[in-house]
Amino acid sequence: MRHLNTPSLAIARQSLHDAMTRVGWSPSAIADAELALVELLVNAWRHGDTPAPVVQILAVNNTLRVSVADESPKLPEQRTPAPLAESGRGLQLVEGLTHRWGVDPQKRGKFIWFELELDAA
Repeated sequence: MRHLNTPSLAIARQSLHDAMTRVGWSPSAIADAELALVELLVNAWRHGDTPAPVVQILAVNNTLRVSVADESPKLPEQRTPAPLAESGRGLQLVEGLTHRWGVDPQKRGKFIWFELELDAA
């Protein structure tokens, strides 16, 4: 498992990319995971009261689980935005890119996570 505590999207994406590349997962799976990670990080900064969310990356067999921790007790809400709305699509995107996603409330804050069943390249 890898833990990152960083305010940088680029560092988080690169760490995820490197971890997935090392074990030979496909470029399309890597791109999906990176985009889902960015969505969770942006949500953590925007709604989670956390200047530097913690990212956990866990790969077991053919399953990748990525979690982003923030300090807000407020659970995320999946919305249906108006057609021209500028926000509100992040969790829809995560749902479309991943096999599963969810929230694990903690004493202080929560982990929002997603899983991908990855095919080797």
